[in-house]
Amino acid sequence: MAGNKIVNELNARFRNSSPGEVIRYFLKDFDGKTAFGTSLGAEDQVLTKMIADIDPDTFIFTLDTGRLFTETYNLISRTMKTYTVKINIFFPDAEKVEKMVNEFGINLFYDSVEKRELCCHTRKIEPSKRAFSGIDAWICGIRRDQSVSRYATQVVEWDEQNDLIKVNPVYKWTEEQVWEYINKYNIPYNSLHDNGYPSISCQPCTRAIKPGEDVRAGRWWWEEPEKKECGLHKNRGE
Repeated sequence: MAGNKIVNELNARFRNSSPGEVIRYFLKDFDGKTAFGTSLGAEDQVLTKMIADIDPDTFIFTLDTGRLFTETYNLISRTMKTYTVKINIFFPDAEKVEKMVNEFGINLFYDSVEKRELCCHTRKIEPSKRAFSGIDAWICGIRRDQSVSRYATQVVEWDEQNDLIKVNPVYKWTEEQVWEYINKYNIPYNSLHDNGYPSISCQPCTRAIKPGEDVRAGRWWWEEPEKKECGLHKNRGE
């Protein structure tokens, strides 16, 4: 597959590069068709700062599922003001959300993995496909030590479901490195992080973690660790 061949070449080239070097290549030299998809998490805030330093006109997007925390909405506004960037917001199809909720209930995601994945698909996957229109590569804040489902992450991966390249500039960073960078550059972050929420998404599917739990333990906590993905990062083209 041509996509995997390109990914292998890019991995060999950037395996030992800094996040800034990786970002600069994809923003400046990769056909001008690179987007940054942010969930406003700590890692994504680090990447926002790096991207704004290189090219503040980069296409940046986020997904508003309709179930986000108020603190997340506040952070979107603060981030745009801090870095003079535009964060394009993509919403799910209202009719599909309405149909899903009326058929399965407002909190269907607690009933089964299948219904939770349906909710994620409707609120995240479908709008992300609109965000990826015309895009050849997307940058995201995946790190290897976030969860067991992300241990095999590479700096560059092939995303089969979206037919594009996924770029993970901070894939080897530790949580400590992320927060050292945030503190060094006074980067705005979600205030929920100070209250035991290391990983934040939709409010009904996110809780604070307990001491000793991994950083993703508060996401979909009623499911097995191996299943804790919304679908955006499932397929790595392996």
